[in-house]
Amino acid sequence: MEEQIYLTEELQELPLTEGEQIPVVLFNGPICTATGLYRLSDLDFDEARFLVRFYGFESAVGHESSAEVLSSVLGVDVPMNRVDYVQRIGQKAIVLKLNKRPEEGRILNTAEIYAVGFCLQLLERLN
Repeated sequence: MEEQIYLTEELQELPLTEGEQIPVVLFNGPICTATGLYRLSDLDFDEARFLVRFYGFESAVGHESSAEVLSSVLGVDVPMNRVDYVQRIGQKAIVLKLNKRPEEGRILNTAEIYAVGFCLQLLERLN
């Protein structure tokens, strides 16, 4: 049986730069990487998988446990990549957002991330 994914209007209009697709960037938390205008919205797992499969991705996931969770949810190998990343204008980011903020200095392991709960969000840099 063929899988059908219905995309929101925003996802149907993904940007191209100089005729090429801009890969989606993956973040382990919502962050604005440069001055600009952004839009943040909830993203379901199927839509996130579509974005990653169709457009490819760049990882800016700075924690191994977050990379493991994203790998599991997205069905791709997401490497940990602790870099200073600047999201490009028109670029979409998939963000792992925890349901509860951990105490200061605490880095959750994979099991703890699942226990706390999380969602995915779409962070778009508009300008």
